[in-house]
Amino acid sequence: MRTMRGWFRDTTGGLPVTFWYLWAGTLINRLGSFVLVFLAIYLTQERDFSASQAGLVIGLWGVGGAVGTTVGGTLTDRWGRRPTLLTAHLGAATMMLALGFARELWAVALGALLLGMFAEAARPAFGAMMIDVVPEKDRLRAFSLNYWAINLGFACAAVLAGLAAEAGYLLLFVVDATTTVITALIIFAKVGETRRAPAVGARHKGPGAPAGALRTILADRVYLGFVALNLFGALVFLQHISMLPIAMGDSGLSPATYGSVIALNGVLIVVGQLFVPRLIKGRSRSHVLALASVVMGVGFGLTAFADAAWFYGLTVLIWTVGEMLNSPSNATLIAELSPAELRGRYQGVFSLSWQVAGAVAPVLGGLVREQAGNGELWLGCALVGGLMAIAHLVSGPARERRAVALRGATETVVPVVAVRPPAPEAAEAAATAPAEPLVPGADAGPPADPRRTAESTGVR
Repeated sequence: MRTMRGWFRDTTGGLPVTFWYLWAGTLINRLGSFVLVFLAIYLTQERDFSASQAGLVIGLWGVGGAVGTTVGGTLTDRWGRRPTLLTAHLGAATMMLALGFARELWAVALGALLLGMFAEAARPAFGAMMIDVVPEKDRLRAFSLNYWAINLGFACAAVLAGLAAEAGYLLLFVVDATTTVITALIIFAKVGETRRAPAVGARHKGPGAPAGALRTILADRVYLGFVALNLFGALVFLQHISMLPIAMGDSGLSPATYGSVIALNGVLIVVGQLFVPRLIKGRSRSHVLALASVVMGVGFGLTAFADAAWFYGLTVLIWTVGEMLNSPSNATLIAELSPAELRGRYQGVFSLSWQVAGAVAPVLGGLVREQAGNGELWLGCALVGGLMAIAHLVSGPARERRAVALRGATETVVPVVAVRPPAPEAAEAAATAPAEPLVPGADAGPPADPRRTAESTGVR
């Protein structure tokens, strides 16, 4: 029991209060993420759209998401994390209700486009805020906990969505919009602005200035190389949504069986994700990412030989282990490769790789399957996983050097805080007082002392 308590304290203790508000918002939002799970069924069965029309609507959701991540990243850096999150969540809730009441194809398509834009605009702001409030030494744990909340909420949402759909599909949209508003209220009431700016009089040491943000990102070959690797990984990973159900159908298995098999993904993550940080702590991120690529490649590659539900379930469990290793390492590396003043834009570019993969993966997978065959598709996924592992090992040292350089560059940044002009007497006293050393990375929010932070978080 003592060992279990120690593990729980090591996993959840010492994180800032703001993180737990963001974590709670993530869990609540994901508990109500009904619509995307059932959108294709809703469009074809309730709205009587054809399969091609439903594909168009879902595709427009992805297009809106690509625009949203780009715009959201820019607003995150220029406008601030908090106002961007609030606007995105409230806009998403509004468009969720509008989509639920839309009837004509053009209205549904427009609603999906705008909903995708607002929903995905929140991602860069949320990612930047997580990096802002969590110290570097705790980010692996924090991102693992957040990833765990995402999967727990989504797994519960899939079950709850089925029950809500029986009462009427409109309820799906209403509940989804409500949880989004609740998340916005948590941010409004409990989360302050976390964006930082260079200290007055301090020289900027980062790789670029906000005025040349796009030029800076396009010139950042180390970061773009990492994003490209994520794109290839996402092209493999997203085959479980598009091509896996088709492959299982060819094996004579029902859609219900596919649902049960794919649910193993969420179950394993919920059960095991909290143990991952301790497992990989102190290990080379490049080696962990390479191992994750190999494991995911093996899992998807074995699908070529699967012909029964248990075999498909085994493949899902294998590539889920790779996903669990990949996610926290990916998140912490993105955090360290993002200059403080450009975190929103960098997060937006990374999110864009997922949006592109979401649009390309089903088309590419379908073409490979039709032209080469089902087995070749999955063996190709294994090959991509192996090549990605080699690429991670080769590019890893350059990424770590860039992370060290940016870590030193952030020493001159301080939080943006509103202050009153000092009274003349105070200004005169301040001018003669000895200067206090600046603590790098100090927050205006939670206390920096890990013991005080642990006591104030109220962790369970």
